[in-house]
Order: sequence, then C-alpha cells, then structure tokens
Amino acid sequence: MYIIKVKGVAKIPDYVQLRDDRFTLLAYFRVDRPEKHLDKIGLGEKQAYIMDLIKDLPFGQILKLEL
Repeated sequence: MYIIKVKGVAKIPDYVQLRDDRFTLLAYFRVDRPEKHLDKIGLGEKQAYIMDLIKDLPFGQILKLEL
C-alpha cells in the first residue's frame, strides 16, 4: 500500500491518497478527517500509526506502507 499527501491550494484543504500495490485508489480523504475512510477500508485500528506517518510525510512524496 502507498500513501501520497497532496497539498491543497487556497480554500482547498490538504488530502491523502491511499493506493494499493497496483496503484489503484483505495481511499482519498482530508488530512484532518481520516476516521470513516480508514474504517471503510479496514484500517481503522491502524489510524494512529498511519496519521503519524502522514504528519511527517512531505507533500507530493510517495511512501510505501508496510502493514
């Protein structure tokens, strides 16, 4: 799974993309509202870990997530 953090512009907030190994989009959510999106794809229990990674991830960089 891959994480990409996308920088918002003007009134558009920052977003996060979660993609699988074939780079298919699994989730797309605002950085400040991940709860229901992570629950929907079965990663609700890993929310704290994922959000810690996202907090330190520079915009535009792709991070491979090993769960």
